[in-house]
Amino acid sequence: MPPARVRHRRSALGSVCALAAVLCGCGLQVASPDLFALTRTGPGPKLRMVVNDSGTISCNGEPAKELSDTLLLQARSLAATLATDAQNNLRLARSGQSVFSYTITLEQGTVLFSDTSAHGRSELTEAEAFALAAARGVCGLQS
Repeated sequence: MPPARVRHRRSALGSVCALAAVLCGCGLQVASPDLFALTRTGPGPKLRMVVNDSGTISCNGEPAKELSDTLLLQARSLAATLATDAQNNLRLARSGQSVFSYTITLEQGTVLFSDTSAHGRSELTEAEAFALAAARGVCGLQS
């Protein structure tokens, strides 16, 4: 019979293996993080979407829907591109005859801008285009 110390190690190793098997067998999944939340205000109903890195989007509190691969890649690119602006809490004043205002919240912070203040900032124009494409194509909204 092996010494008590060896039996104890075997017992501990067996416990660790059993715990690992249980966790794997239970389908333990780690939730993917949200890439960003985007809110658009202006004429018509307010739009709020939460985009998750798993490839889903929730629109106006509705259950999550699947994003196309193209929209997911755009969302990931936007999150990376806007990270510095969010960290600096970028706020662009409304200029001219703006129609829509946007708030994009990322892990790093928040970006606020209007459709007219986004002029000349390709990453903000891309955010507007993403919001429109996702609202129409995935969320089934008219605007």
